[in-house]
Amino acid sequence: MKPETTEWVQKAEGDMNTAQREFAVQEEPNHDAVCFHAQQCAEKYLKAKLIEEGLPVMRTHDLEILLDQLLPFEAGLADLLQAVRILSAMAVEVRYPGMAADEDDAAEALRSSEKIRNAIRSSLNL
Repeated sequence: MKPETTEWVQKAEGDMNTAQREFAVQEEPNHDAVCFHAQQCAEKYLKAKLIEEGLPVMRTHDLEILLDQLLPFEAGLADLLQAVRILSAMAVEVRYPGMAADEDDAAEALRSSEKIRNAIRSSLNL
């Protein structure tokens, strides 16, 4: 694996660890932060896969755009579309006033992120 890919994977794992830790907090968990870090984990894994494939990494947080770039190289990743859409909808909106994530939102964000994480890790032979 390319060194840059490894760096992106390490950063993605940090986001997953943060999301899982915050989700497990018993008193006043920050569900918004869980959603944000779950999205960040998925974004970094998608970018790691792009780098490993030798593709340019766009400066975007739109997971669907990143996934679309990968599909010509690995069509099976199309199964991630719903997870990508869930995370894209939650991650940005909950960071600002007007919307707050609850425990169900956070759990769904974690499940979606883990699905993307597992698929990309498998694709990278991790």
